[in-house]
Amino acid sequence: MTYSEKPKIQWGAVVVVAAVLLFGCIIAGALTLPRLMQASTAANPTQPPGSTPDPTIATAAVPAGAVNIEISSANTKEDWMNAVVAQFNQEQHKLATGEVIVTKVSHVTSGGSQKAILDGKSQPVVWSPGDQSWVDGANQVWRDRNNKLLISENCPPTILAPIGFAMWRPMAEALGWPDKPISWDDIVKLSADPQGWKSMGHPEWGQFKFGHTHPDFSNAGLLSLATLAYSTVGQTSSITAKQVYSDAVVAAFRGVEQNTYHYGIQSRPLMQLLAQRGPDYLHAVSTSEAETLKTNKDFGASMRYQLVFIFPSKGTYWTEQPYCILDGDWVTQPQKEAAKIFRDYLLAPAQQEMAINYYLRPVNESIPLHSPLTLADGTDPRVTRSTVPALQSPSADVAAAVKDVFHQTKKKATIVMLLDTSGSMEGDKIRNAVASSVNFVQRLDPNDEIYVLGFGGTAGVVDLGGGRAGDVSENLSKSLNGLFASGKTPLYDSVCSAMEKITQLQSDHQTQNEKRLYGIVLLSDGMDTASQKSENQMFSCLPTGENAEGTKVFTIAYGEDADKDLMLRIANRTNGKTFTGDPASIEAIYNAISAEQ
Repeated sequence: MTYSEKPKIQWGAVVVVAAVLLFGCIIAGALTLPRLMQASTAANPTQPPGSTPDPTIATAAVPAGAVNIEISSANTKEDWMNAVVAQFNQEQHKLATGEVIVTKVSHVTSGGSQKAILDGKSQPVVWSPGDQSWVDGANQVWRDRNNKLLISENCPPTILAPIGFAMWRPMAEALGWPDKPISWDDIVKLSADPQGWKSMGHPEWGQFKFGHTHPDFSNAGLLSLATLAYSTVGQTSSITAKQVYSDAVVAAFRGVEQNTYHYGIQSRPLMQLLAQRGPDYLHAVSTSEAETLKTNKDFGASMRYQLVFIFPSKGTYWTEQPYCILDGDWVTQPQKEAAKIFRDYLLAPAQQEMAINYYLRPVNESIPLHSPLTLADGTDPRVTRSTVPALQSPSADVAAAVKDVFHQTKKKATIVMLLDTSGSMEGDKIRNAVASSVNFVQRLDPNDEIYVLGFGGTAGVVDLGGGRAGDVSENLSKSLNGLFASGKTPLYDSVCSAMEKITQLQSDHQTQNEKRLYGIVLLSDGMDTASQKSENQMFSCLPTGENAEGTKVFTIAYGEDADKDLMLRIANRTNGKTFTGDPASIEAIYNAISAEQ
């Protein structure tokens, strides 16, 4: 079948919304629009917001008359929860009245699941986020809206999953691990030192390169930065929002964020990238002990060095993963009773001891630790809450302040938008895409940079200009409004043009000693039909992905005729992401891109 540039499907306004949000989200993740970061998140864009389903439940037979309890559980304890749920269901526990209890778990990000529950998009019986602070924040919003609490009973801890740093073993040992205490202060000092690792006797490692998950979505991301704030003010409890906004904390955040090169929604994908790209890409990330050890197990055979887990010595969050039974109108009394039975099952000694096998620590610290929680496996079993203090959960005000300071100090973004204007975009697609892109440009942070290239028509790749968003938004909006669909699709040429532009911009910024994040968002609804360059030549234009400072390309396959395989390979080459412009997955796609850049 011959590919045609004529429109085959009129997607209309719905698909255009996809285009706009997708263009917009990459900037939001680069410190432009904090309000845009409040949408719910998903581990997989094809799943409900904030969740990944438990594969052990998909084929389980549900007995007639069973009482079902749905659990939204923070993904740090995913493997353990899957094992316990499968075992519990197999044993067929019952209520006192005889009904069999069937448990189903979805694995979520703490921030994304909180938003989904508050917005009515998720209605679990049990919610188990990473930290009590998410519960307190949800209760505050729920009470403001409904004059009652979402969760009225105490939420007991389920396990311990301490937050700290995953670092390549030789680098950690250069800092003194495992016998010398290492704190956030050491990380801040190393991050801000212009000599980088040279100051530690290792000039071959260059400047310290850090990564962490996004605090608007990730429990580990929020708590690791709250730990930084506590470390800076020298406290383990009672920190205030005013202290978080202090000059000392802002300076500490800036020292870290200016040397942070990769973000993410969840720790696991970020850890996978760390393992796959190796010590030249990132040197350390903030994450949990469990994710560090799991990464060693999953990728150890291919990694250059082992990763080790570092406890921030001045105090950390031991993330107790609270178990909360919701008081929502959708929860029945039998479901509450069933949820309590499962809670007691989770806390029983056998299931607590089982948690060690999944790199988690029992709440009852009298249960002896064993492999894989050993020095040989990459963590220090000698560390307990008596040797590294447990920090007080941040209040809603403190959590908000931590996110504010993160947004203030995070690198600004330089973005090139690539918009397909070929004939197949004719009609509602191009009209609504242009109108929504104009709206996006006008909402940018004034200090971000935005450039737009259109590709199609008789002129091929057309540079609509750009610059500092605060200076160019009005003129760029006029140029966008002048676009119409026609001609063929010089996709390969457009990618190379975008890379040429962003490479020059990055060179200019380096001359000015300015650190930024760089990204390209490529949206196309078709295959290449008109480029002078070949596909191989296009790939030679792209960065290799080995350098964390390189440009990431986020690709959007916009419609049935898009070259999805090509889009995937472009994104993977550059450590970006690829998405399909499906209206059902727009919210998840938005969050995925915004938190990655």
